[in-house]
Amino acid sequence: MANARQVIDHFTGLRRWRLIALTVAVPLAFLTDDPFYLVLGWCAVSVFRAVRLPARVPHAHDDAKIYRGAWLLGLGGSVMACGYLLIDRGATPTRLAHAVIVIIVAAAVPLAARNLAAEPTSEGSDDTTRAEPAIRRWSTRNLYLAGTAIVLSGALLTPWQPPQRELSEYSMPRPFPKQTAEFTTVDEYKGPTCPWIDEVDSPCRSWLVNGEPFPQAAPYVIRKGGAPERAPFVRSPDKKAVVYLDRHDRRMVYQDTDGIRHLTGPLADTEVPTPTFAGQSRYVTLTRDGTRITDTRTWTTVSVPGVRKVHDLNKSGIVVTTASEVLVLDHRGRTRMDLPLRKIEDDAPEDTYHLRQDGRRFVAIRGREMSVETFAPETGRRLSKVTPTFPGDDFLEIGLGWSKEGPFLVRGYQSERVYYLELATGKLWRRGR
Repeated sequence: MANARQVIDHFTGLRRWRLIALTVAVPLAFLTDDPFYLVLGWCAVSVFRAVRLPARVPHAHDDAKIYRGAWLLGLGGSVMACGYLLIDRGATPTRLAHAVIVIIVAAAVPLAARNLAAEPTSEGSDDTTRAEPAIRRWSTRNLYLAGTAIVLSGALLTPWQPPQRELSEYSMPRPFPKQTAEFTTVDEYKGPTCPWIDEVDSPCRSWLVNGEPFPQAAPYVIRKGGAPERAPFVRSPDKKAVVYLDRHDRRMVYQDTDGIRHLTGPLADTEVPTPTFAGQSRYVTLTRDGTRITDTRTWTTVSVPGVRKVHDLNKSGIVVTTASEVLVLDHRGRTRMDLPLRKIEDDAPEDTYHLRQDGRRFVAIRGREMSVETFAPETGRRLSKVTPTFPGDDFLEIGLGWSKEGPFLVRGYQSERVYYLELATGKLWRRGR
C-alpha cells in the first residue's frame, strides 16, 4: 500500500514522543507519590502534538461528535471537582499544580481539535490523500479521550499516602488526676471494671464512690506470681468512712468527712493487707501475716502477729484465728482465752465466733454440726452446747451476736427469720413475742 509508510511514520512518531513524555513523568510521579503524572505522561502527546498556531478553518467530522461530547462532560465535571476541593479543603501545592495542568489541557484540546478537523492540504497520490483524513479522525478521537482522562484524573487523583494505623482505644497512658474526691456518706461504691493498666485516666479504671471517680484509691495490685487483682477498698458499716490503698504513695488510708489518715507506710503490692471494719465501724483491722488493729477514735494501734482473720472486735476484746488456734485477746494483744482451731472440710460452713460487749461470754457457731457452744473467757470453760431446733425444715444459718435486749440472735437458713436463742437450753422464740 502506498500509504503504509505514512501510517507507520505517524504511529512511530506517536510512540517516540509518548516514550519521551513517560521518561519525564514516571520519575516525577515517584518523587511526588502522585499517580496523576503517569496519566499525564501517557496522554499528553495525543493532546499537544496537534497544537499549532494559527489553526486552520475546521471541518468537523461526524464520528468525532460523540467523543467531543464526552470531553465536554469530563471537562465540566473536572472543573466542578477542582473548584470544590480548592474551596472546601484549601489550595495545597498539589491541587494548584493539578488545576494549572487542567486549565492548560482545557485550552489545548479545542485548539488541537480545530487543526485535526481541518481539510487535508497535502498533495500526492490518492492513497496518501485518503490516509491523511483517516489518521486525523483517529487522532481526533484519541485527542478527546486523552484530554478527558487528563482533566478527570487531575481532579480525582491525589498523592498516595500510607494508610494510618488505627489507634487502640487506650493508646497512651495519661497522668491520673491528683485531686482528692470527698464525700459525706458513701451510699454506693463500685470497683474498676476495665482490664488492668496502670495510671490511665478513665472512670472504668478507677473506684467509683456515689457514682463519681475516686482517683486517690489504687484500682489494682499485682501479687507475686499472680494476675492483677482489685486493690483493697472497704466501706464502714455506718457508710461514713472507707479504707483503701492510696494510688500514688501506696499507703493504706482511712478517709471520712474529717479528712484522711494514713494507717501504714508505703507498701509493696505483695505486702498490701486485707482491711475490715469491726466494732460498729470504730475499729479498722489490717490483716496479712498478722493483724494491725486501729481504734479510729483514739488512733491507737495494736499489732498481733500470726493472725489470719479477725472475727469479732468490740470494747471488751478481740476474737482472731491463727493457723491453729482461736484466740480471745484484750486490746493490748494479750490472750484471755484460746481454743484449738478445727479443720473444716471444703464443702462445710466455716465456724464463726462472737464476743459479748461486756466480755463475759464467748460463742462459737459450729457450721458443720449447726450447734452453738458458749464459753466463759475468764476460765476458758465451756458452759453449754446446744443444737437449736427450727420450725419446719429450717435450720441454723448464722449467729448475729447479742441483741440490745440481751438475748443472742440467730437466723434461719431457709426462712431468713431472726430468732432469740437461749444459750443454756437452745430454746428459740421470735422477736417481738
